[in-house]
Amino acid sequence: MVADLTRPQSPDPYPLLPAVAAFDVASDDIVDGQPLDDAQVADKGDTSPHLRWSNVPEGTKSFAVTCFDPDAPTPSGFWHWVLVDLPADARELPTGAASATLPSGAFHLRNDGGVAGFLGAAPPRDDQPHRYFFVVHAVGEPTLGLEPDASPAAASFALAFATLGRAVIHGTYRH
Repeated sequence: MVADLTRPQSPDPYPLLPAVAAFDVASDDIVDGQPLDDAQVADKGDTSPHLRWSNVPEGTKSFAVTCFDPDAPTPSGFWHWVLVDLPADARELPTGAASATLPSGAFHLRNDGGVAGFLGAAPPRDDQPHRYFFVVHAVGEPTLGLEPDASPAAASFALAFATLGRAVIHGTYRH
């Protein structure tokens, strides 16, 4: 028997969080609201996308970068990428940065697949289209104070209290 995954689409989680300043994010690999390139799909490339941000809020002391799929068939969605403690002068991550050497002090937490780094899109076959929210969080502290074994939920909780601004771009994918 195959499970029926029919369900309503989950809300975009970011407008549901406390309001913070918006700033700009762009990508050479993602067109906002459009299907992801194969490179960002787990079984086709599994490569983190290029991200470039600007107009960050005054007082930014570090950045975190996340990728979240609210459409996963779980009550808590699925975290594909959590990168924390990027230095305040960072303004870009090249394609594949999740597999490259990071700036001093920055590190990946494990994603919901259990690996520290990026896990590409991997929705269940024949499920509804999934949205992948790539978010750059401007943080008002030099570090979120997390250990490398912290969960994505712990990072999200810490970000709720430390985020000065948020820049969001999202892609979609369906098997």
